[in-house]
Amino acid sequence: MTISVEELENQLLKLKQEAIDAIASLDSLNSLEGLRLAYFGKKGQLSQILGGMGKLAGSDRPRIGALANEVKEEIQTLLDNQRQEFQQAEIQAKLASETIDVTMPGSYRPLGRIHPIQSTIDRVNDIFVGLGYTVATGPEMETDYYNFEALNTPVDHPARDMQDTFYLPDGNLLRTHTSSVQIHYMEANEPPIRIIAPGRCYRRDTVDATHSAVFHQIEILAVDEGLTFTDLKGTIKVFLEEMFGADLPIRFRASYFPFTEPSAEVDVQWKGRWLEVMGCGMVDPNVLKKVGYDPELYTGFAAGFGVERFAMVLHQIDDIRRLYTSDLRFLQQF
Repeated sequence: MTISVEELENQLLKLKQEAIDAIASLDSLNSLEGLRLAYFGKKGQLSQILGGMGKLAGSDRPRIGALANEVKEEIQTLLDNQRQEFQQAEIQAKLASETIDVTMPGSYRPLGRIHPIQSTIDRVNDIFVGLGYTVATGPEMETDYYNFEALNTPVDHPARDMQDTFYLPDGNLLRTHTSSVQIHYMEANEPPIRIIAPGRCYRRDTVDATHSAVFHQIEILAVDEGLTFTDLKGTIKVFLEEMFGADLPIRFRASYFPFTEPSAEVDVQWKGRWLEVMGCGMVDPNVLKKVGYDPELYTGFAAGFGVERFAMVLHQIDDIRRLYTSDLRFLQQF
């Protein structure tokens, strides 16, 4: 069955008008894509019309081909324009839904503050790092060996009574001081050594204005050839002057610690009275032997103090318990 040129022309022109009307009535990108396939897909209407060109005389085919290209380009242009309109409308709708009213007051988010305990630790670390020390850390759960025996405090030593200890069912314990960090570090390193060991400690202390069962401590250790008690006093003096100022009175009192000999307590004058803030001394030769150091060649000094005590002096705090209550009225002062 043959088909005339006029019939194909009419079909193409009719298809163009239908496409114009259909594109004008589209309401979404999805429907637009469906319409595009209906016209230009392999089984689309334009393909079906052009399939009839094979029945035309050869001289008529260029005429129909030119018209078909014209119709195709016009429909494609309309589809592209409509797609841009839909895309622009989507962008405008998104902008409208996400518009920020810059005249509205912003949501208030208070600035955070460093807790006085942490700020004190940071301050101490900065001073000792400036003096050439390295910050060292260790486990909070310790063995009896590292917490006591390696620090010259064997099982039957009466000095153990000085520290009420939290023991665990497996025989380990919560460290009572960060002195255990010194043993770990010396076992892994050779002199010269200069370290500072901050961390949390635990003792079954009765809680009052100056004591807590959980507290923070910082230990200092230096081991080298020829260190003396004079080096220890000079280091502590420089440190305390950096912390509290050169005008703060300081005194050393003879004392006893199982892991240092000789030993001393260090006091500062606070609110008109002397307040003990740290203990210190020369490292006992037995401690050096435990870690494999030759006490005939090396000497060392150590010191330790509670961070909370220093924070109380720095900020004139009257009760240690204020540091743990998370009372914003108190913390917002810092």
